[in-house]
Amino acid sequence: MIRTTLASRIARPLGLACAGCLLPLAALAALPQVRFTPLHADGIYRLGQTVGWTVTVPAGAPDPRGRFAYTIKRNDLDVVKTGSFSLASGRATLALRFDAPGMLYVTVDYEPTPAALSRAQYRTLNRGLKALLSKDDPPLQRLFARYPHYQPLAPQFPFGAFAEHRVATLGAAVAPTLLRPSLPPPRDFNAFWAHQLAALRRVPMRVKLTPIATAQAGVKLFRVRLKSLGSHVRGYLAMPAHAGRFPALLIYQWAGVYPLQSAWATNRAAEGWLVFDVDSHDIPPNRGTGVSQNYPALGEHSPQTSYFLGMYLRDTRALQYIRHNRLWNGKTLVLTGTSMGGQQSLATAGLNPGKETAVIVNEPSGADMNGLAHGRRPGYPFYATQNPSVLHTAAYFDTVNFAPHITAPTLLAMGFIDTTAPPAGLWTELNEIPAPKEAVPMIDSAHNNITPDKQDAWLSRSEELLAQLAHGDPFVPNQALTRPQTHRVR
Repeated sequence: MIRTTLASRIARPLGLACAGCLLPLAALAALPQVRFTPLHADGIYRLGQTVGWTVTVPAGAPDPRGRFAYTIKRNDLDVVKTGSFSLASGRATLALRFDAPGMLYVTVDYEPTPAALSRAQYRTLNRGLKALLSKDDPPLQRLFARYPHYQPLAPQFPFGAFAEHRVATLGAAVAPTLLRPSLPPPRDFNAFWAHQLAALRRVPMRVKLTPIATAQAGVKLFRVRLKSLGSHVRGYLAMPAHAGRFPALLIYQWAGVYPLQSAWATNRAAEGWLVFDVDSHDIPPNRGTGVSQNYPALGEHSPQTSYFLGMYLRDTRALQYIRHNRLWNGKTLVLTGTSMGGQQSLATAGLNPGKETAVIVNEPSGADMNGLAHGRRPGYPFYATQNPSVLHTAAYFDTVNFAPHITAPTLLAMGFIDTTAPPAGLWTELNEIPAPKEAVPMIDSAHNNITPDKQDAWLSRSEELLAQLAHGDPFVPNQALTRPQTHRVR
């Protein structure tokens, strides 16, 4: 979106040469204010129901003079409908009937009414604009010198190259409880992992704890190193300073290579938890280097060499350590994480059924990795889907294939416009979990780092649940949204 500051930077110098152009530029400086209200507040529809949004202009905002164009895709891949609407009257409806399970992903763009400027006026505008933008910017100076006829603003599209004309990205679910895996798991999936876990059990744990000072009152903190199969588990261990045995919380980390913040563990310890914040990599938790940022591609042509093999085994080793820790109360053990942390939580729960009491995850990645060949856009780790050996490897680490083994009650939050952890895959893995499960739909949310202001449903429900579990109360999922909806609406 063009911000007011940029509009003023453009308008001031251009106004000297073309004072009459200031009004059109000001009018184009901001996108129209538009509100999209879903026909169903939770964004979930049955087969055959009308899926849609009422489009309105907020009170006091001017009615847009341009046209809105939209594209609707199934599972953010196949286009099922395109069209346009006007808000000249202040109200419109964007809707369709859909009769197949899946997620609908909608983009809406604003096409403004062209400004009434002559070509000569546009030439004047472009000279001033290019001079302004290239001032004290050598790369732009070289670019404009190389392409002297390039025009940032054109009569056909007054926003030119500097506009973001998208006004909304919308999401809806149609019979999501009927979504099923794109492919069955590999035939040797269970045997492969049984062999890896048996090898891990033969490795002595060799625990090393290093005390660390912390400013958090009433909490003890340690840096941890454990021996795993071919690598080490690293992370922070924190617990209340007073004597006792505590509920345990394993935190798995999102994607990237970065130092862990000890407060992520100590803040939870202050709430009464025995906390193990597990680094995704075999590096000291206070270090943010030592592993390639492209680690998902390491060893990707074979499940025996995949980087995720060592990661998942380290996750299980961390769980084993907590279960044998004398400070654990032997009753409550929770796995939690966001994005790749959610991916690790689900894989660990599937590899260790019956060893945890709850799984609480937000927008977990790693689901439906082979989805592209079956009408679903896959998310992180964004494997090279054109390579058969990579896709074969991905199936051994896909959280959908671990889901049937999860026995702990599970809470899963998903963003309906998330392209890092697409919701079609998340519904699919939820459907495969035989244990009681609860969905937390966030209909306006992309991935958590992109729309942190749209995460309230996850934050409130997960905090409520963690407080409940910390006090020893069981987690009984609300399954209102996860029970299969089989009938169509005619």
